[in-house]
Amino acid sequence: MRLLSLLQTNYCMAKLSTLAETLIGSEIVKLGNAISERIRNGEHIYNYTIGDFNPAIFPIPSELEHQIIKAYQEHHTNYPPGDGVFELREAVSSFLKDWEGLEYDVTEIQIASGGRPLIYAIFRTLVDAGDKVIYAAPSWNNNHYTHMTNGEHCIIECSPENNFMPTANDIAPHLQGATLLCLCSPQNPTGTTLTKESLEEICDLVLQENTRRGDDEKKLYVMFDQMYWTLTFGETKHYNPVSLRPQMKAYTIFVDGISKAFSATGVRVGWSMGPAHIINKMKALLSHLGAWAPMAEQKAVAKYLLDTKNIENYFLWFKAEVELRLNRIYAGIIHLKNKGYNVDAIAPQAAIYLTIKIDLVGKTTAEGKLLEKQSDVTDYLLSEAKLAIVPFSAFGASANSSWYRVSVGVVKLDDIETVMEMLEKALSRLS
Repeated sequence: MRLLSLLQTNYCMAKLSTLAETLIGSEIVKLGNAISERIRNGEHIYNYTIGDFNPAIFPIPSELEHQIIKAYQEHHTNYPPGDGVFELREAVSSFLKDWEGLEYDVTEIQIASGGRPLIYAIFRTLVDAGDKVIYAAPSWNNNHYTHMTNGEHCIIECSPENNFMPTANDIAPHLQGATLLCLCSPQNPTGTTLTKESLEEICDLVLQENTRRGDDEKKLYVMFDQMYWTLTFGETKHYNPVSLRPQMKAYTIFVDGISKAFSATGVRVGWSMGPAHIINKMKALLSHLGAWAPMAEQKAVAKYLLDTKNIENYFLWFKAEVELRLNRIYAGIIHLKNKGYNVDAIAPQAAIYLTIKIDLVGKTTAEGKLLEKQSDVTDYLLSEAKLAIVPFSAFGASANSSWYRVSVGVVKLDDIETVMEMLEKALSRLS
């Protein structure tokens, strides 16, 4: 019996692939699991960590829901084509032209089950082992995708002075030899955007670099994640590389979809647009993964994307509700800052995220415990303010960063005042 136990132990500890042995799981999921455990133990936690929506607060458009149900009733439950249902690619093409002025043929559009498989496919299609991948810190999961493709990490540490967005000056020294430049605007986790001038400068750098490279050299491509592009607020406007510099169409692969635009994270319909030869290779790769969006959802989204009036009405309501939450939390943080607490925030620009600063390292709790590092601060907020937020370190920033992402997709308006009061009480107990 003991021999069997030893054999089982050795079997369980057998060495796996290098990727499996070195892969780091999602830091956000890890934090979420810890929060869920506390909730199961009876604690009331205000969980503002996950980049998702509470469907009771933010349901998908009723007409989209109707079309999904109808598609299932019509028995659209078989395999979809590898690149996506033709009428959906046609609808995406029309939607992009009507709403962004972008012109993409159906052969330049790839459908998948949300943005993640598309990002993975872009990396796998373009990045060889040792290829340089440029991305910002903080940013969502670029570090993990680079690791999964054995790319060379080229990390740009972004600052609050630039709203945590990379600039052309940041990027320029690293372009030589790079294969992929990862940009996200509006950005997860910061909820900030690239300005027109900044994105133009970055595009010009990419075009110059590709002109410099010979015909036998690998080109530099931009992965442009614009999953949140419909969610901009106030004077903020969304810009994309191809509209600003049409020549960038040859070097840009978009990541887009309905997940954030229509509060439809679980519906799982995303799309990429890019050069046809790249899209074709992504299609081949995704066909082996089976990462297609369900047939019924594709049929439904194909019809919904053409319903311009319904979409306009949904955006009016949806954006107003998201912006209201962002502004109230922002006002609450600035109020605490004005009262002398070491907190700060960047004014809301876009997406469902607010960037806030809570700098408490070196403070001592009422029980005499020193907050020695930022992870201690995160734990203190969770324990004393019952507030769960994601540190920027989960997005590739330094472990010492005092900046956090607040996600408002699950925020109840009536809770915000209570959360601010509990946060102030927690702050006031420190010395």
